[in-house]
Amino acid sequence: MTRLGCIGLGNMGAPMAKRLLDRPGGLTVLDTRPEAVAPFTAAGARAADDPADLARECDVVCVTVVDDAQVRTVVAGLLGGARPGTVIAVHSTVADTTAVELAAACAERGLELVDAPVSGGAPGAEQGRLAVMVGASDAAFDMVREPFSWFSDLVVHAGPVGAGTRMKLARNLLHFVSFTAAAEAQRLAEAAGLDITALGKVVRHTDAISGGAGAIMLRDTTAPIPPDDFWFPILDHVRALGEKDLSLALGLGARLGVDLPLAARALGDLGPGLGVGRGENARQEQPA
Repeated sequence: MTRLGCIGLGNMGAPMAKRLLDRPGGLTVLDTRPEAVAPFTAAGARAADDPADLARECDVVCVTVVDDAQVRTVVAGLLGGARPGTVIAVHSTVADTTAVELAAACAERGLELVDAPVSGGAPGAEQGRLAVMVGASDAAFDMVREPFSWFSDLVVHAGPVGAGTRMKLARNLLHFVSFTAAAEAQRLAEAAGLDITALGKVVRHTDAISGGAGAIMLRDTTAPIPPDDFWFPILDHVRALGEKDLSLALGLGARLGVDLPLAARALGDLGPGLGVGRGENARQEQPA
């Protein structure tokens, strides 16, 4: 079995590394805080003195630190001890250009660097239910797929180095735009005299059933859909429902004096985004 190393034992790195303790092959850990390392050595892991020390005995190194600067520092240290063939997996969300640049530096030493950002947060890590988006060569992906399965239940080969990060950025765009939309919905509900904590319960309940925004992310292209395509009547129905409800929400907001810019943008963009064009409600309120 490949021996693993984990650098960075914070909110994400620690639960990910904890699940690797039971994996055959051994685990070496490193963190700047002794108190973060102690539970791992007590459970049988080896503590490294520095990145080069860790790299000397590991085949795959998982790096889960805060930002680009820390990733660069760690990778520079690993280059001082890693053997040819070692795979460095960066789980931190960094710039895709950083991943590509560091992969080139690693290749000069006979190493492989993969960008492997994760989604699912600390609870997902603790449950072994993370999604890992991997930018890697085929050979490197084959090396990391099994170790990653110990802390995830979805490992996607997104493409070459950099692709994992690009997929994570697209995923998080949806995440945080949704948060912004949730805040807008709360403003409307609050102005209407509603209990917004109750609204939150309803949203979480129904999203768990319907799948939330991911429920419409099933096509392999964003191009317009021909009327005779299988998806057209399905997504045309979604568009009709969405435009009706958005128009009603905008009408309520206008009566209450609540500005709803995301709802207004969604009314115009929903149909084209689904590939079926604008419906009557959108055409009435949006420029062509």
